[in-house]
Amino acid sequence: MTTATFKYIDPASYDATATAPFKKPWGKVDGPGYSFRLADHQRQVENIRGQEASFNTDNAGFAVFRKPSKEKDFTDDTAVREGYYKEVEDALREKIPGIKKVVIFDHTIRRRDKTSPRQPVQQVHVDQTPRAAETRVRRHLPADEAEELLKGRYQIINVWRPIGHNASDFPLAVIDWRTTTEKDFVKVDLLYPKRTDNDNDDRGKEVLPDSSSMTSTEGYEPKGETYAVAPSDKHKFYYMKDMTPDELMLLKCFDSRSEWSPNSTKGLAHGTPHTAFVDPQTPVDAPGRQSIEVRCLVFYE
Repeated sequence: MTTATFKYIDPASYDATATAPFKKPWGKVDGPGYSFRLADHQRQVENIRGQEASFNTDNAGFAVFRKPSKEKDFTDDTAVREGYYKEVEDALREKIPGIKKVVIFDHTIRRRDKTSPRQPVQQVHVDQTPRAAETRVRRHLPADEAEELLKGRYQIINVWRPIGHNASDFPLAVIDWRTTTEKDFVKVDLLYPKRTDNDNDDRGKEVLPDSSSMTSTEGYEPKGETYAVAPSDKHKFYYMKDMTPDELMLLKCFDSRSEWSPNSTKGLAHGTPHTAFVDPQTPVDAPGRQSIEVRCLVFYE
């Protein structure tokens, strides 16, 4: 058990009734920059190592298990997309029953050094809202197939792995979905830099942001929607202390059959809020965290 500071969205800093792009809360995909304030809250975090079997994507919204990867460096984009993507799909099918189809639409490599455009995110959040999840299905699948798949159960799952060494620095914490309420989840527009190449694939196209325009939306457009999370004393945090590159964490971001969905199943997790955090137990000489997250559309029989 450790105690750490977690950054939540400040409920006093946004208008929950706004709906137009750039009017409701927004954040930038490529680094610091958002329209709301963050508030620090102290929370206890429990190490789940040794009790992994108690948590899964259905009951808590996350799962952790050992699954070594053939890919080690994650520096060759082709090797990631062709080799590692197949490993991710195989892991999902092995650990979750009833999967009919997996579509991997995005991946992010984070390296905690000043040259990397994607740093660990120190804000409690969920990657997609229901609207964003449906948009992803329509965006990445043929129209007829998408319409048919949307009638059944589908999820978005983020498959997270440390790279190179243990993730002791800036480890990943998750909140057990069972300790959240629907009102804790705050919709936020996700802004991407405008591009003129007409390429529908945003992977690897991030650039370091201009620090002088953190509060400006010029040159950006809303292409996604995420959840920020409002603070609650009921939230229960967990992490896998010193998580290794041979371990995977599944983070559910959306489930069309969750308890909060129109076609609901009681007790079925909607998604798990997560964040990087500073663990006071981390040695001062621990190497900077490196990780890869692969986002997957998962469809069921």
